[in-house]
Amino acid sequence: MKKFIHLICAILVLGACTDDFEEINTNPYQITDASLEQNFNDVGSFYPSMFSQIFGNQVDHNLTNVTYAQHLATPTPFVGGINNTTYYIRWNGYWSRQYNNVMAPANQVIGIAESSDQPVFVEWAKLIKILSMSRLTAYHGPVIYTQHGPDGDGSYDSEETLYNAFFADLDRIIGVFAANTDYVGLKDFDASFDGDVALWAKYANSLRLQMAMRLTKVDPALAKTQGEKALADPVGLIESNADNFNINLYGNKFHPAQICFEWGDTRMSATMESILIGYKDNRIEPFFDPVEDLSLVADHPDWPYKGIRNGAELVAKDDHLPYSTIDINFNDPAKVTERKVMSADEVFFLKAEAALRGWAGAGDAQTNYENGVRASFELWGAGGVDDYLADDTSLPIDYDDVVYQGAINDFVNEITTTVAWDEGADNETKLEKIITQKWIAAYTNEMEAWVDHRRTGYPKLPPVYQNSSNSDWGVIPEGEILRRMPFVQSERENNAAGVSDATAKLGGPDEIGTRLWWDTGGPNF
Repeated sequence: MKKFIHLICAILVLGACTDDFEEINTNPYQITDASLEQNFNDVGSFYPSMFSQIFGNQVDHNLTNVTYAQHLATPTPFVGGINNTTYYIRWNGYWSRQYNNVMAPANQVIGIAESSDQPVFVEWAKLIKILSMSRLTAYHGPVIYTQHGPDGDGSYDSEETLYNAFFADLDRIIGVFAANTDYVGLKDFDASFDGDVALWAKYANSLRLQMAMRLTKVDPALAKTQGEKALADPVGLIESNADNFNINLYGNKFHPAQICFEWGDTRMSATMESILIGYKDNRIEPFFDPVEDLSLVADHPDWPYKGIRNGAELVAKDDHLPYSTIDINFNDPAKVTERKVMSADEVFFLKAEAALRGWAGAGDAQTNYENGVRASFELWGAGGVDDYLADDTSLPIDYDDVVYQGAINDFVNEITTTVAWDEGADNETKLEKIITQKWIAAYTNEMEAWVDHRRTGYPKLPPVYQNSSNSDWGVIPEGEILRRMPFVQSERENNAAGVSDATAKLGGPDEIGTRLWWDTGGPNF
């Protein structure tokens, strides 16, 4: 980052010049095209900004995939309590964030890097595009990828086309990275891996495994082929917390902390309360802060944490503000300096599921499952992992919203599997254990937890208490879940033909209840 920062400073201090005596007034320290190219600033300066846009803000992240994964919940009755969290779509902005702030500058970088023969920068930008679009397609389904940019016609890709394109592009990206592990050009712009191209190859390979797992039900042959390719690739996978892919916050505050502590708009979810307390999970302490009013936790005073049900009936914001915030350390930019994208725990859980499915090179399901739990406990500095993994009796607890009388917002836990591995159990039970632990470990990066819940049905999350869906955006039957976000209004208004084509490729109406390609609704095995 040093050269990038020096570049900005130099731009700011350059003095004005007169119309006369141009040669006399030529600044000897003027930044020239040649100096930009020499220091890679002509391409490298784009990357920190692109990475900073991968996660959305409050309305296109916290009140969307975070709430649908049920990690956090809001105490605020936005728009009279009828909003995204209760299945009526008010906000849908992730699309513009990704295309304006990631895809467009990435294409610009690629053009510059190709013209100056900098293949590692080219493939780095293309990897960011896959990261961006692999998340956006989990929202909408068909998106514009292969036809995006100056040479494309702007048409949407079907999801089948999209994933095949992702895998083909990863072949090339990993190949270039593997052949250039001694390249140092990324260093000044790479706050994630400090310019280590070998670690970027590991991330790209781990991303392949993640995307392959999404396809296990819709195209098991393709999923197996791509999954086994990732497992066999000599570049390796992220299997140590030292190799985790995190996005640096560049001195900014962790955005959910702003939502939580400055705006008071997010709190621990009731589902987190149910699962973490029921399982006696010590990760609850680095995840959340205990409540000050112990009357809120009379049913579990030894675990003084209280969450809000997702899609709750909310009368007034103040009713639930005393419930558990996220941990106060998240509010300190000096303590929380980066945000998790891909970590070792997720890779171990992917390998555990791959082993259940008989993929070559996956190893043993139990070993991978337990390694995933251990990696998550290590990442969060939580103790007691051995006792946790041996617990074959504890189950998540029922939830009581104590600020409202009666059964408002309450739910009965439906999870019947314990933490301890049971080799004699059937694959469905084993998968539930894997995905439930993967869900817990996904805290602060909930996208894949939402994907897994739609794909597998696990964890067995409670339905929203208040279902406000209607014919405007599609009706979600009682007890069912929202399955996607509709195409954005700007596309509907300005690219009606494209949205019509995308809807045909979606295979169902442009509604929140339409399943994505990989979300088949069929059996897991």
